[in-house]
Amino acid sequence: MWKTFKNMITRNSNRSINKNDINIEELQKMKSNGATVVDVRSPQEYNEGHIENAISIPEYELYLRAKRQLLNKDSAIIVYCSTGHRSKKAQKELAKMGYTQVYNLYNGLENY
Repeated sequence: MWKTFKNMITRNSNRSINKNDINIEELQKMKSNGATVVDVRSPQEYNEGHIENAISIPEYELYLRAKRQLLNKDSAIIVYCSTGHRSKKAQKELAKMGYTQVYNLYNGLENY
């Protein structure tokens, strides 16, 4: 039990914010300026509640569906999940695919 707790603390303390991580206020501002908001959680999680006007593209389907749903690789895209872990992976995946303005909601919906 202690080992699990220690790992959770260590994992969370190692999360660092970078230039493409944004907070709630920045999300709202970017959203009002036309950014696309993508929920990378499962469809069930999305159906239980999501950010208004967010589209659902689960992280495990991102590679296939981004090509069909996120057509402009130069437009602002904000990805989010529950805690920021899946969306961080999604952010990196989209960048590898050539998307130039991908932002991650730091800590996900934990603070929303």
